[in-house]
Amino acid sequence: MLPALQTRIKAQYDTALRALGAGQLDAAETTLSTILKTLPDSAEVHFQLSRIAHLRGDHASRARHIAAALAQKPDETALNEAAVQAFAAIGDQDGALAAHDRLIAAFPGDIKRQVDKALTLQFAGRFDAAETLLRKLIRKHPEQGSLYRILLAAHKLPTGDPLMRAMTKALANPRASDNARMHLSYALAKATEDQGTIDKVFAHLHRANALQRKLAPFDRIARIAENAAYLSAQDGADLSPLGDPQPLRPVFVTGMPRSGTTLVEQIIAAHSSATAGGELAHALKLAVAAFGTRDGLAPLGSIPDVQITKYAQDYTDLARRDTGATSGLVTDKSIQNHPIYGLLHRALPGARFVIVHRDPRDIAVSIYKNHFKTGAHRYANDLSDIAFTIRTFRANVAFWKSRLPGVIHEIRYEDLVADPEPQTRALIAAVGLDWEDGCLTFHKAGGSVKTLSLHQVRQPIYRGSAQAWRKYETELAPFIEAWGDEPWD
Repeated sequence: MLPALQTRIKAQYDTALRALGAGQLDAAETTLSTILKTLPDSAEVHFQLSRIAHLRGDHASRARHIAAALAQKPDETALNEAAVQAFAAIGDQDGALAAHDRLIAAFPGDIKRQVDKALTLQFAGRFDAAETLLRKLIRKHPEQGSLYRILLAAHKLPTGDPLMRAMTKALANPRASDNARMHLSYALAKATEDQGTIDKVFAHLHRANALQRKLAPFDRIARIAENAAYLSAQDGADLSPLGDPQPLRPVFVTGMPRSGTTLVEQIIAAHSSATAGGELAHALKLAVAAFGTRDGLAPLGSIPDVQITKYAQDYTDLARRDTGATSGLVTDKSIQNHPIYGLLHRALPGARFVIVHRDPRDIAVSIYKNHFKTGAHRYANDLSDIAFTIRTFRANVAFWKSRLPGVIHEIRYEDLVADPEPQTRALIAAVGLDWEDGCLTFHKAGGSVKTLSLHQVRQPIYRGSAQAWRKYETELAPFIEAWGDEPWD
């Protein structure tokens, strides 16, 4: 390339990067496309165009540009890391797994790269392949407690499996870290339950939860103050929708962890006009960033309409980026949306709200049995704190039902699994969609599922988990005592 041409292209590239950094996507894309006419095989230009496509929620273009960049630099670490996400987003699991394989080959001693591949296999429903990889890793790294827990999240350990002995040995190792012992304890609890040794389950769970609580304590007083501040900021304000519905309408599916929100989301997303967003986790973060104060949120009535409209646009832009949807419904089942339902109803005309209820005792057992990312659900490691958090959630639902009459659709998990069709029809109508029979066969839709329910949501609706708490009624005594006299239903 001639020096003058090289200098000009570098200047154009730098200009495009500045525009991209300033959020001027159209200008950046125009400049990069101009460069591409001269350098059609430039991996760097294709990579930057993939970033623009990602910000716009154009998953197909993002993957196309990543593929073009990889054709030139197949061993580039950053490109392969981006490829994992880009290909998974369009359902190209083979492409994502190939990128994993290139990263593993480049970093053969990095166990995390191999675990990431195993998780991708699980999310894609390729449980046998994930099991094979994880067992291989366990043989090489028997001290890594998280490997056992990840494997057993989607696998039942048969009686006599040598992994049981391996876990017990690893747990007894005096050099094992608290983190490793925590993961091993969750895994042993799952294995003993699967094998029917019910009397040993909670001994493992108590140890696992105590270790995680040590790593991430829960501050109940702070949570009470925070929740009260959020509700107070919205109470008494005008909650009527501001403006007209946008082409992309959110459906906020909210419930406690392990209450059935993933099931409800997958039913909605089986509709041809809906897309599953999962736990987008943008609504509350954006609210705090835009309207947060030292004590909570600024009073909703004091926030200018233009700022609320910008908040709505920021949320919609991120939902579009993460899901690729540009119209129709997109579900958002982020756990912490319920404290700001008033703001969401005001800011997002056309938004729908679905609350999923389940017997609190079943929720409590399931939360206590499952590992959540350390720090994500700090209350989950103590049965009395779980009771407090479920009660807070139910109180918030009652608060919003009184202030947003007729807006919230409630569904009980037990009713849904006992008689799916009428509950599903009512759900689909409540989110503003016409009926499609495919909503009853959501489990056939395929796709990637990143949730603790990754195995269950690939099955037809079943009743087996209803009243599962009864076999642990004695161990649930601290939860039941903390629950007090409030009705279960």
